[in-house]
Amino acid sequence: MFKREVIRTAGFNRTIAGIASILQIMPYFLKTMLILCCLTIAAESKKHRKRRWAPQVERPKQGSPIIRKIPDLTKVPATKSENLLRVDDHDFTMRPAFGGPAIPVGIDVMVESLDSISEVDMDFTMTLYLRNYWKDERLAFPSTTNRSMTFDGRLVKKIWAPDVFFVHSKRSFIHDTTTDNIMLRIFPDGNVLYSIRVTVTAMCNMDFSRFPLDTQTCSLEIESYAYTEDDLMLYWKDEKEALKTDEKVSLSQFLIQKFHTTSRLAFYSSTGWYNRLYITFTLRRHIFFFLLQTYFPATLMVMLSWVSFWIDRRAVPARVSLGITTVLTMSTIITGVNASMPRVSYIKAVDIYLWVSFVFVFLSVLEYAAVNYLTTVQERKERKLRQKFPCTCGITSAKDLMFDGTLSEADAHSLAGYTRTSIITDDRVKEDRMVVRLSIDGESNLQKKSRLREFVGMQIIKNTHSIDTYSRLIFPASYIFFNLVYWSAYL
Repeated sequence: MFKREVIRTAGFNRTIAGIASILQIMPYFLKTMLILCCLTIAAESKKHRKRRWAPQVERPKQGSPIIRKIPDLTKVPATKSENLLRVDDHDFTMRPAFGGPAIPVGIDVMVESLDSISEVDMDFTMTLYLRNYWKDERLAFPSTTNRSMTFDGRLVKKIWAPDVFFVHSKRSFIHDTTTDNIMLRIFPDGNVLYSIRVTVTAMCNMDFSRFPLDTQTCSLEIESYAYTEDDLMLYWKDEKEALKTDEKVSLSQFLIQKFHTTSRLAFYSSTGWYNRLYITFTLRRHIFFFLLQTYFPATLMVMLSWVSFWIDRRAVPARVSLGITTVLTMSTIITGVNASMPRVSYIKAVDIYLWVSFVFVFLSVLEYAAVNYLTTVQERKERKLRQKFPCTCGITSAKDLMFDGTLSEADAHSLAGYTRTSIITDDRVKEDRMVVRLSIDGESNLQKKSRLREFVGMQIIKNTHSIDTYSRLIFPASYIFFNLVYWSAYL
């Protein structure tokens, strides 16, 4: 290739030399014309060489799948969005049709999720798509296809948009992953669609008087911040289709019963009347969680406290420890439930159940205290009787021994001539009745009646285990009756 270039250069030099020798014998005019022709020939030959060595691009054949590249219209100054919409020609700090009637702004909402319900803070968190519809003739543009133009959030800052906000909201933010979740769509006739994806935490006034068998109603309120009803009229875009919910919207503790929309006027004494839109939803709490965590444990503790009625009254450590354990367990359950609830000043349904259960457990402890005390009193009186009447000698009348119809004449005659210690049998009740009757022998009728009453009371005191017997029936029956009343009232 190098040789070819050398040969070509040598030929070119010989051509120049020949032309120079010709120019020496030609007139001036002809010389000028010849020079111009040579320069033209040299330029053409140079272009030809460039085309020859340039890389050849294969042209697509007819029917080839290669599509002709569409020109980028964004590079054409005439179709720049700001110039097309005449953004710089108007003052967009003023609302559309300023000075005229109120501008209607339609709203519709798509609820994406209900994230949480907090009983302690009395609020809820919701993620939704909020869409605003209005018409601004200043943004109208010519179009042969009648197609809309879609923009992101950068153009929103340059035009007028409704200043809606969430009433009673605590926190809210527009999602910005991977970019700001804002969409602006403008139609040729000036109609505008403005959509944002937002998460809001708003207040919900809850009534816990029936907790956890309660139903709560919460609402999300939308309102214009600056424009009264004379300047801006908020309304639901379509009453039936204005609110939509995702099929997967659910909560762990609540059953979402229904969503519905309403609208009202809100009055502020310092600024005036405003249109306010409401998204109201009703939640019914699932009871099964609280049955497992609260009601069943409390019921089991009450039933456990009844076990002490079947334990011997002389087993003091067993019955006392069982009573204290159940009382402390009930206190722990009550404390755990109240820790997850706000400090309200009224009684909740769960409080009634837990405190009544606590009273039953506490009464079982008091029952044993009464049994133990009466047992001590009985033993003390028995000792006094034995010290006062060490012998049963000198019985004068067998009929007097049958004062309560429990002893026959044979029983009475069989006691004659025996000491008190010789008639002690396994039937201690019969012995005590005989001892008391012997002690009142020879007294007046009034004194005998008084002694008889004292003896009957002593027998009740002596048989203190009968209190346990009655408690085995009274406590369960009372608790079952309470449950029937409770569940029939709150379910």
